[in-house]
Amino acid sequence: MPLTGRLHLPTPLLVILGATAVGKTDLAITLAQRLNGAIIGADSRQIYRYMDIGTAKPTLEQRAAAPHHLLDIADPDEEVSLAHYLRAAASAIESVASQGQLPILVGGTGQYITAVVEGWTPPEVPPDPVRRAALEAEAAAVGVAALYNRLAQIDPQAAAFIDAGNLRRIIRALEVIEATGQMFSTQRTKSPPPYRLRLLGLTMDRDLLRERASRRLDHMMDAGFLNEVRALLARGYSRRLPSMSAVGYGQLAAHLLDDVPLDEAVAQAKTATHAFIRRQLSWFRGHDHGILWHNMESLEPEALASETAVWLRS
Repeated sequence: MPLTGRLHLPTPLLVILGATAVGKTDLAITLAQRLNGAIIGADSRQIYRYMDIGTAKPTLEQRAAAPHHLLDIADPDEEVSLAHYLRAAASAIESVASQGQLPILVGGTGQYITAVVEGWTPPEVPPDPVRRAALEAEAAAVGVAALYNRLAQIDPQAAAFIDAGNLRRIIRALEVIEATGQMFSTQRTKSPPPYRLRLLGLTMDRDLLRERASRRLDHMMDAGFLNEVRALLARGYSRRLPSMSAVGYGQLAAHLLDDVPLDEAVAQAKTATHAFIRRQLSWFRGHDHGILWHNMESLEPEALASETAVWLRS
């Protein structure tokens, strides 16, 4: 369904979101094929090269089935800020729409999706390795909670939208505050995005989702996840990198570097995956901008494609 002739109107943007392992990729490909769409990734780990299995990155076959954007755009040791991602996403959306295709934003990284949907403009402050290292050392000495409490005292609004356990984002907020002398929250502005939005949220029974996620990790192990982590370490990528904080990578690195038994490392990765799912669902509940939720256990993709086609014509 070409979009030519509608480009003077707000660009239609279809968003498919949900927790890990719920089935976003397969549905996105189906809708892209039915609606002349192209998929734009909203996953903070699939942006990295060499991290394919553990991030459940779309396979070459899946990429051949529908155009994909914002995969493999950085090496694991590169800094990809939210501002960087938003620029790349806006460029990809514009490029897809200019070719008469429907941009379909797909992923489970709530911050990426919310930032696009709400039109965030995050602060353009370059990373400061020295300041960041000092904050990391402080967190190691006094704990993540102490750093979060400091942020809450300095900038309560920033603390309200940052997960108390997300050390990387806590450090980034403090880093920006120290560098600029201004509160982090006041530097993150919003403006209405130039899109006509339709948000589709995918869900299923929580126990079934956890079971699917655990099975998927087993399949990843069979597919060579451990060798993928081994290769990353051999390339010189530290397990302390933000990219390597993705679920599974740290646990398998501990097996390879600290002699943690493999079955224990896999069990820890499954537990971490379940906790990650809870955080994803909590984020989307707290940032619900008219999300149309669909239970994947009863969803009919063809019917959803028809409904979305009607929305495109409206």
